[in-house]
Amino acid sequence: MFMSSSVVPVQNSELSSQETGNEVKQTLQVSVSKQFDDTSGDISEDATREDGTGMASEVSGNTDEESRNSAEENREEKHGNESSDEVTETENEQKRVDGDDGNGDGKDGEMNSREGEANLETGQAENEAGEMNNNVQAESEESSGENRSKSAEEKIEQNQDENSEQSAVENNAEIEEKNQTSNEDLPAAAQSEILTESTTQIGAWSTQAEESQNEKKSQQSSTSSGNNGHQWKVCKSTAGPDYIPCLDNWQVIKKLPSTKHYEHRERHCPDEAPTCLVPLPEGYKRSIKWPKSRDKIWYYNVPHTKLADVKGHQNWVKVTGEYLTFPGGGTQFKNGALHYIDFIQESVPEIAWGKRSRVILDVGCGVASFGGYLFERDVLAMSFAPKDEHEAQVQFALERGIPAISNVMGTKRLPFPSSVFDLVHCARCRVPWHVEGGKLLLELNRVLRPGGYFVWSATPVYQKLPEDVGIWQEMSRLTKSMCWELVTVKKDRLNAVGAAIYRKPTSNECYDKRSKNVPPLCEESDDPNAAWNVPLEACMHRVPEDSTERGSHWPAQWPERVEQPPYWLNSQIGVYGKAAQEDFTADYNHWKTVVSQSYLNGMGIDWSSVRNVMDMKAVYGGFAAALKDLKVWVMNVVPIDSPDTLPVIYERGLFGIHHDWCESFNTYPRTYDVLHADHLFSNIQKRCKLVTVIAEVDRILRPEGKLIVRDTAETISEVESMAKSLQWEIRMTYSKDGEGFLCVRKKFWRPTEEEAIKSAIV
Repeated sequence: MFMSSSVVPVQNSELSSQETGNEVKQTLQVSVSKQFDDTSGDISEDATREDGTGMASEVSGNTDEESRNSAEENREEKHGNESSDEVTETENEQKRVDGDDGNGDGKDGEMNSREGEANLETGQAENEAGEMNNNVQAESEESSGENRSKSAEEKIEQNQDENSEQSAVENNAEIEEKNQTSNEDLPAAAQSEILTESTTQIGAWSTQAEESQNEKKSQQSSTSSGNNGHQWKVCKSTAGPDYIPCLDNWQVIKKLPSTKHYEHRERHCPDEAPTCLVPLPEGYKRSIKWPKSRDKIWYYNVPHTKLADVKGHQNWVKVTGEYLTFPGGGTQFKNGALHYIDFIQESVPEIAWGKRSRVILDVGCGVASFGGYLFERDVLAMSFAPKDEHEAQVQFALERGIPAISNVMGTKRLPFPSSVFDLVHCARCRVPWHVEGGKLLLELNRVLRPGGYFVWSATPVYQKLPEDVGIWQEMSRLTKSMCWELVTVKKDRLNAVGAAIYRKPTSNECYDKRSKNVPPLCEESDDPNAAWNVPLEACMHRVPEDSTERGSHWPAQWPERVEQPPYWLNSQIGVYGKAAQEDFTADYNHWKTVVSQSYLNGMGIDWSSVRNVMDMKAVYGGFAAALKDLKVWVMNVVPIDSPDTLPVIYERGLFGIHHDWCESFNTYPRTYDVLHADHLFSNIQKRCKLVTVIAEVDRILRPEGKLIVRDTAETISEVESMAKSLQWEIRMTYSKDGEGFLCVRKKFWRPTEEEAIKSAIV
């Protein structure tokens, strides 16, 4: 049986490589046993044949970093000119300036093949399943119509830019042949005991869609498949390169009866999800690498200066030549975030950054410097701010390589489960916590762990103006009635600010002793985990006290918690049908194998150039956990129609969000380096068109970013076809026994024809 996320067999090939300006496809036809086997073997040195031009066909295993060249650096000066994306590497490239600043729209140089036909015969390799005869046949596009074996096919495709200069390729061909050799490890087979996603048993797990729908009904009572031949067009909208479909629906926004509660900053998705492509900003370049990106980004990637004009004196952001620079300041920490971070821990040592406090929520984050510097303390911050007059603040954060989403505290619950954040932070976040019975502060209470801290750094804490004094008095009454303990009020003399730090109770004793039930406790039927489009209510949920319930104990310290099954999984059946803790462990072991044997070493991805990663269909967060030692962060998305395992992800010191992939994600375009989709697309086609989801993938993936797909063979074929129509590079594709694998790279290509999005034009 093919396991849901098994890696594909390894072929250790030592083949020389030549790039051309034409697409050449290699199909590896392999006779295999019924199950994938761990295989290894080298292609014999003589297993190449010259084509009509006398050049040997080859598979290049060079990483992204190795294949960047001087021509690509020149391309950066041209602001991402796609016509020079495919350029031949020469000996002089070894002497090029290192691209630490992300200079150039560098091309990943692996898996390229020379034009022509070559039949390669490999030797025999023994493995546990026996011997396999591997016939590797390199085919040109002209011969793509030939009959192919119905056995497992593994295709390595290179979409070369038709506009690249053929003469440059030919002039450097002999140099390449002598100097460029590689060992390209294709993903190794790794048997997993985890069941295929198609046989997932929800069992005791409810889905977020069910939870949220039931909750909305409760509150009211108490009160296809896509077209592979799609003709792509460029989206024409008022937001232009910054278009977010569900946040830029001006047809709905203009008709809102009120914006008092920031309804105009909430999600209002168009009736039909767009199928057009968001344009690139003029002059867009390959993003600067982390950690340098924390301090500076290319101006033309996010060409907005309003924040620099308004907040420059607070060291948010400044314009410095061709860069936007970030001194690390903020409204409450003009002298740098690290001093402010240390000030918070010195005020309450029990916070213990990176040990006890691992996953936090930063409300009204600005450009997210607070979260960006918390990485130095081993802390993950889920930062959010609305798409408002603070122009592109979340886009700045993501371009810097700092996690953030566009969101607002308005009329609906935040898209997170209850009791998952170790700490919540608000530094002049402009949220009126004290109004309307404290409805917004009560929402923070919902997502904050029992025993977790709320850090409030705002003028009412340390200023004595009449308005500030009044707000402080209201907050004092509200937090006391919520049974929050005021742990301390401290003054940061360097920044001339102060912070009040509160702690949420760990029992219901205080709730039961209140003389007035204000704010009221929520009804027992109110599900605190329902969070998708659920209206806010001004009530508090009781604290779990049963030792077997989630939230009754604090998680283990980081990093131990990432590997330990949550204590509260004892009585549940896991997503894959086993006892939940056994399920959790098997999932983690599986993804560690997949990542180490395949993703890190077998696909030629330069992970030093990867920073922002998204798992589009996370289960227990095993994929993210397997990447924990890299300098990346992973946004774990649990679709609303999947088992609601997001609390497990938070419990292990990772973070994520609920989402419906039939709608746009709350992020700016071009914000992720790698998207990972494990059996997402085949499932989503039951509810919406695949073409709309692929258009969304294109929107949020950076040029030169990678999409890794594991799904049914039929779905893989559909996605591959759409990727080709988008002019993406097919890095690897594999199918066997109805299941498949695909890795593609987005390019800079944009269509020329426009499509006006009426809902997005003011």
